[in-house]
Amino acid sequence: MSSYTFPVESGQILLFARSVGYPDSAYADPSAGAPPTFVQSGAQYDPDYPLRPTPGEPWLGSGKTPSGAKPPEGGGGLHGEQHYVYHRPVRVGDVLTATTTPGKSWEKSGRRGGKMVFEEIVTEFRDAAGELVVTARAVRVIPSQVVESPAADAAAAR
Repeated sequence: MSSYTFPVESGQILLFARSVGYPDSAYADPSAGAPPTFVQSGAQYDPDYPLRPTPGEPWLGSGKTPSGAKPPEGGGGLHGEQHYVYHRPVRVGDVLTATTTPGKSWEKSGRRGGKMVFEEIVTEFRDAAGELVVTARAVRVIPSQVVESPAADAAAAR
């Protein structure tokens, strides 16, 4: 289980809204609340968030190894699903605490053979009064083996 706290500020909401293509007018008014998926931006407040750059250390970034950094233990999976349940709107002035816990896990057979493991990660975002504001559920897919595509196999054979 991991936990971190972050403030919801009007400037953050406006910048997030712009970054995902919402018009400025939709979220320029602080009373409008935050756009869907905004709580995900709070991950930058998590000191253990693996995609957050740390000064003086190689950064994994969003690629496999763009800076020479090794993926974190258990890396190599795919982001398979993301669901959000809003119990109330996220508002300017909220101070949210995100607590992440493992959820269910299950296995399926892949189309090209091999097992795929599915891991659910549940994050609850609560306000300063402890009231549940948002529940986020992510599913990570971890293949048991790396299966190259037929095109990659053909290219390697040349």
